[in-house]
Amino acid sequence: MRLLLAIAVLLSVPLAAQQPLRLTAADYARAERFLAPAATPLMTGVATGMTWLPDGRLQYRTTTAEGLRVVIVDPATGARTVEPVPATAPAAAPRPAAPPNSVTSPDGRYAAFIRDFNLWARTLATGQDRPLTTDGIKDFGYATNNAGWVKDDSPVLLWSPDSKKIATSQHDGRGVSEMYLVSTNVGAPRLEAWKYPLPEDREIFRIHRVIIDVETAKVTRLLMPADQHRSTINDHIADGTTFLDVEWYPDASRVAFVSSARDHKEAIFRVADTTSGEVRTLFEERALTQFQSGLAAVGSVNWRVLPSSREVLWWSQRDNWGHLYIYDLESGALKSQVTRGEWNVASLLKVDEKTRTLYFTAVGREAGRDPYFQHLYRIQMDGTGLTLLTPEDANHIVVFSPDGRHFVDTYSTPVTPPVTVLRRITGEQVAVLERADISRLTAAGWKPPTPIVVKARDGKADLYGLMFTPTTLDTTKKYPIVNYIYPGPWGSSVGSRNFTPARSDHQALAELGFVVVAIDGMGTEWRSKAFADAYYGNMGDNTLPDQITGMRELATRYPYIDIDRAGIWGHSGGGFATASAMFRHPDFFKVGVSQAGNHDNRNYEDDWGERFQGLLTKDGARDSYESQANQLVAANLKGKLLLAHGAMDNNVPIYNTYLVVDALIKANKDFDLIVYPHQRHGFGVDNNYMMRRRWDYFVKHLLGAEPPQEYQIGRR
Repeated sequence: MRLLLAIAVLLSVPLAAQQPLRLTAADYARAERFLAPAATPLMTGVATGMTWLPDGRLQYRTTTAEGLRVVIVDPATGARTVEPVPATAPAAAPRPAAPPNSVTSPDGRYAAFIRDFNLWARTLATGQDRPLTTDGIKDFGYATNNAGWVKDDSPVLLWSPDSKKIATSQHDGRGVSEMYLVSTNVGAPRLEAWKYPLPEDREIFRIHRVIIDVETAKVTRLLMPADQHRSTINDHIADGTTFLDVEWYPDASRVAFVSSARDHKEAIFRVADTTSGEVRTLFEERALTQFQSGLAAVGSVNWRVLPSSREVLWWSQRDNWGHLYIYDLESGALKSQVTRGEWNVASLLKVDEKTRTLYFTAVGREAGRDPYFQHLYRIQMDGTGLTLLTPEDANHIVVFSPDGRHFVDTYSTPVTPPVTVLRRITGEQVAVLERADISRLTAAGWKPPTPIVVKARDGKADLYGLMFTPTTLDTTKKYPIVNYIYPGPWGSSVGSRNFTPARSDHQALAELGFVVVAIDGMGTEWRSKAFADAYYGNMGDNTLPDQITGMRELATRYPYIDIDRAGIWGHSGGGFATASAMFRHPDFFKVGVSQAGNHDNRNYEDDWGERFQGLLTKDGARDSYESQANQLVAANLKGKLLLAHGAMDNNVPIYNTYLVVDALIKANKDFDLIVYPHQRHGFGVDNNYMMRRRWDYFVKHLLGAEPPQEYQIGRR
């Protein structure tokens, strides 16, 4: 009888209602309108290209409905002159050509570049090239720009202020293991091989520090052992071509630098005589986990040498927060702490030695505000006079004038568009330069994300994030939830707190019928040192307990979230986290898209794992990294998993994903795989294809609908 009733009910339902939900090309086209190429042009009044002219005036460009405009501002009065951008730029006086991949001296006379493993200089006035070094060889060249995960033909160096000397290194890759990639093409494949150290390697890159006199080509080697290839702020010794953790004295008589231990637990501050090569160690700092000289996501090395007052400004998290300290430049003794409190100095921007005033951005100091918002402050070097110079409750980006009398302040939040103002050094506002207009954006249906605050796994710490819902949200319905993850430890899922019309494809994906969330969990930067170190030595954690806890809290707060249909996706470290989520939390996460993941940090560059997992140690056949490897728990997979990787990824080599693929095959698990034969880490021209396949995957397996056939994102 029950069976007959069920059949009767089924037959009474119209045939159309029995068909699976289908999304159309029009649905995808509507979602595509929320991507950056369509959304960004709908915002005007955005100031870019801030340039201070020789006469002290400010020049920048701004977007208008009619196109770009050039604005010139008198900082004394704030008066603005607006001009259209000329169709063709006026011809500039011919300048001597610098070689490709070179670094020009401060006075514009020379350009330094690498040729045949040696450093050369071109005199730009004459075009004459001459070698500055002659004994560089393969794997032991000068100014080599290679960290394994990134490499470049440009040199790594720092010119002295007087343009007479160069601080650089002879980069030692001898004995370092190699990485190999093979091209896909008709005929014989091409082998790409380069030095790429791994955590298990006995030998990693070393740097032999040298000072080069440009006029005489004399090379002075610093009288010390080679340093490990490490910096205090990232996993390379360079920021672009700038030699990190190196600072010249104004008269170029000495150079200050920091030597970091291989595991980043020790940083040693040193000063070298640039004529004799003699090195003096002043002080060192040790950390239980890892030391850094600033927030890596900000990218600012926050130490300075002040020869005129014989002092060193130093940044440390020794009291659980990132603050500035003063050391004696002669004795190396700690003199005083400048800043203090439960907040972080983010970036030391300006030091006025005459007035002994520091200008810096900081996060987390203003009560009741997002602790990720940066504000500008000033303070006296004796720790008095701390003053907030950018009072608006927003994230502030600051550009100082060369004379230090003014600064441009652009402030915004993830939900409010940017305002650009000119201020005096005192913080007093001179003029509003631009106020972004998003009226066309909102008229097109755009809406901002929802800022969210949820509790962490410990039930105590607040976690901050963003939630994206369909613009056609029906609160009486249920929506699957998709977690976008980039767990850090550097960087975060939310990323910048600045306003942007399109944050990745989060809103576009939401338009297809999802709630999309990005939550900055424990183990990421910007908060306390203890918060950042939450899963030090346990990288497989990936903030996942925080993501799950936060998503469950949101589901209780917003009943339209269907927590039983939870998905996750991420790229690079987010790809690692996504696969980990599917393997370690298979009953919670039902669908995952894992892109370019470093699934086993024994197969990824040495500096990343060694900073956050510690040095690799072995106990018989096992090692200290093994428990974090995704392939070892791949057999736990229950849901639907799509793996994707570029075959020519020279950052996270594809072998990371192959390890997971091999394990899934051996466990007889169903999964999906996309390999891009020609692409590097970011997928390049195939990124739109990956985005569409990611949408399809969530639509089909999480929403339970059929996607349109082979929709092409970006087709016009």
